[in-house]
Amino acid sequence: MAKANFHFLAELNYFLPPSKQNINFTHFFKGRASIKDMIEALGVPHPEVEFIVVNSQSVDFSYIVQDGDRITVYPISTGREINPQIRVRPNILSDYRFVLDIHLGKLANGLRMLGFDTLYRNDYDDIELAQISADEQRILLTRDKGLLMRSKVIYGYYVRSTNPEKQVVEVLHRFNLFSSVLPFYRCIRCNGLLELINKESIIDQLPEKTRLCINEFHRCQECAQIYWKGSHFERMQQFIDGVLSTQ
Repeated sequence: MAKANFHFLAELNYFLPPSKQNINFTHFFKGRASIKDMIEALGVPHPEVEFIVVNSQSVDFSYIVQDGDRITVYPISTGREINPQIRVRPNILSDYRFVLDIHLGKLANGLRMLGFDTLYRNDYDDIELAQISADEQRILLTRDKGLLMRSKVIYGYYVRSTNPEKQVVEVLHRFNLFSSVLPFYRCIRCNGLLELINKESIIDQLPEKTRLCINEFHRCQECAQIYWKGSHFERMQQFIDGVLSTQ
């Protein structure tokens, strides 16, 4: 049986069992396998990998693993420190847009609240999510490793935290997005853009107390949801301030 020596660095160890974390370990295998398939068989989704070094030479995902190979797998966090000949991660996107799986509805709301283009529906299946991510070059955010390993997924990230507010902070740090935050720019309900709307044109849609106390309103250009600075706005502002304080 053939064998290869693996070492996964930094946050990639999150996906490994404790017995294989932060050490060199031997992986036994039979037959012919690409390094991408072998890395994912060990539990690490390919979108999390920045580059791979085999026997002191950088390789791409198509490399066929050989008996006796010494393999080091680098995460995205190390990409700024080392300049390999070959990076397996595609070019950095100029515009960060997201599509989220069914488990991340509250994260979707938080990202929309901060102004990020975020697609989310609770009836997307895995095939649709992978296809949307590929076709629209959207970053797929998920807590499903199997979904992230689909071959169509080019840009993706496995969200570690299970706390919605911490998830927002995690995503902002991972993609360095704090400077791109535009609060109250998008509709939380549908992701559409908000526009300032004249009070008189919507006055018949407003609660009586709101008509008397509030004069500034925004409306979603897609679903026509109306927003104003009521008690809900104060809670949203507190959430945003809490997120931004972590940068």
